[in-house]
Amino acid sequence: MSEQYEFDPAAKDGVYKAIFERRDMRHFRKDSIAEDLIERLLQAAHSAPSVGLMQPWRIVRIQNTEVRKALHDVVERERVRTADAMGERSDEFMQLKVQGILDCGEVWVVTLMEQRERHVFGRRTLPDMDLASASCAIQNIWLAARAEGLGMGWVSIFDPQELSDLLSIPDGAEPIGILCLGHVDEFYDQPMLAKEGWASRGNLTDYVMSDGWEPEKAARAQQQWDKKL
Repeated sequence: MSEQYEFDPAAKDGVYKAIFERRDMRHFRKDSIAEDLIERLLQAAHSAPSVGLMQPWRIVRIQNTEVRKALHDVVERERVRTADAMGERSDEFMQLKVQGILDCGEVWVVTLMEQRERHVFGRRTLPDMDLASASCAIQNIWLAARAEGLGMGWVSIFDPQELSDLLSIPDGAEPIGILCLGHVDEFYDQPMLAKEGWASRGNLTDYVMSDGWEPEKAARAQQQWDKKL
């Protein structure tokens, strides 16, 4: 019986609270984060599931101020290039705050490991499962951070080669995210992009199908996506 393995009600409420109140944060205080808390977040990441137990994530803590500034510049250059590709939404995009690298207490760069091709278990037909596994590690950090009262933002606006060159990431490894972690004055009451009117969350019923692909649901979900472009 599954009941014997259930968390107690308070623990279950805490799990769902972290899931539903997690936010992609962009506004931080500059306060430092205690090392014991950093260790707990890293342990949360390292406890993530991974295909074939390959643990493809590698985490680089950015502790040098000059490297942090250079990282910020990498993101800013790509922000301008992204805006140029946005067409009529370019000006609107430039008004969005897309990162908090200079403001937060900690900056981590998450990369996929080098020589991933050697791991065949679970990846022979689905090689992107290494990315899925590393994403689970990032989500673990996110949820643990929210439970600890810390904000986290996942920044993906950067040129991978520029970032690799900056951090001497070897060939074959691949940066997939810049994580901004820090204390916040408050958490957004809804996703920031929804607050800013950039996009809204779709209806759950359009994203869940039964026994096969349902074109009508897929079309409704696509229409919701088209509104975001």
